[in-house]
Amino acid sequence: MTVYFIILIVMTFIGSAASLFLKRASGTENLLGMIKNKNLYLGGGLYFISALLNIYILRFLDYSVVLPLTSLTYVWTMFLSKIFLKEKISAKKKIGIAVILIGACLVSI
Repeated sequence: MTVYFIILIVMTFIGSAASLFLKRASGTENLLGMIKNKNLYLGGGLYFISALLNIYILRFLDYSVVLPLTSLTYVWTMFLSKIFLKEKISAKKKIGIAVILIGACLVSI
């Protein structure tokens, strides 16, 4: 059972990384530039992998557990945006992340 929770955590991280690449792809000035941007395809590919892992996990874990735990994606997104996009993490965001983590822990018990 533990291995499925590890896969779920990896899945949420991959989904967050996918969003980062799509954010980078959004910085192009026009549609053609976005279509030529490798970040668009990296992000889309990572979302696809994340979706496959999600489907796989749902075979073994309850939907009522998997779906709430996918909120961990927001936690990884916060860290990735700070590291790679140099975004500021406000006190409100930190409180929000703490609430998400508490909720995720309560659901997984």
